Amino acid sequence: MIARLTIETASTNGITFLKRSYCSTPLKVANITENKKEATLRLMLTSSSPGILDGDDYQLKITVAENCSLQLHTQSYQRLFTMKGQAAQQMEVTLEKNAVFCFIPHPVVPHESSTFTTRSKFFLADNCSLIIGEILTCGRKLNGEIFMFSKYHSVTEIFIYGKLVIKENLLIQPAAINIDAIGQLQGYTHQASLIYVDENAPIKKIIPVLIELLSTQKDISFGITTAPVNGLIVRMLGQKAEQLFDCLKLIAGHLPQTNQLKPTKYAI
Repeated sequence: MIARLTIETASTNGITFLKRSYCSTPLKVANITENKKEATLRLMLTSSSPGILDGDDYQLKITVAENCSLQLHTQSYQRLFTMKGQAAQQMEVTLEKNAVFCFIPHPVVPHESSTFTTRSKFFLADNCSLIIGEILTCGRKLNGEIFMFSKYHSVTEIFIYGKLVIKENLLIQPAAINIDAIGQLQGYTHQASLIYVDENAPIKKIIPVLIELLSTQKDISFGITTAPVNGLIVRMLGQKAEQLFDCLKLIAGHLPQTNQLKPTKYAI
């Protein structure tokens, strides 16, 4: 199934609103903004499908207009069902001048024999702020299905003024690599990453705050590094999807653009 999603925003008097949206089955978009006078627009991406199935091809295109602020949320964990072939997703996000975008989706849960490729491109104009996160689990851990998926490949590219400044390339093929080896997951079953780009952010002051914040978490390993542009990249390893999901939202809540984003408990 080919599924398409298009979102375009606009702003009036400093308040962002949904200008245009288009969805094809099984995707839908819900406006979950509680305070209509708030500057940030909050949208939730939902699906009538229980997850991504064999042969699915999701194509998402989002435009955050000048002076707009958008937070995109997901409804639930993204399940990748058993496949004979493969499935794919493509996301393209354009941030116009002074735009703000935050997207921390729920963790991905790849089932046995699933093969999935996702490619995300972010195009930033002048004075934009971007937060994106990703969490990959080992599969249905409580069912004993640990690293039994075939392949997960995620490529994220960030462009500023048309120039590629950050590229993330995550490829996990459990049958082809030793997951527990040095340089791999080393005994952990879940991994998470967060990228923050904001040319006005005081990165050197933010990093010590995040280190102190994450140091209170149990049973995780993490690292924080500055990005090639004014921003930072956080990587975490853990054993629980819920914990890493809460950590990413907690981090986002301490970054200048999304101080209203708060951690919420979810169950897998």
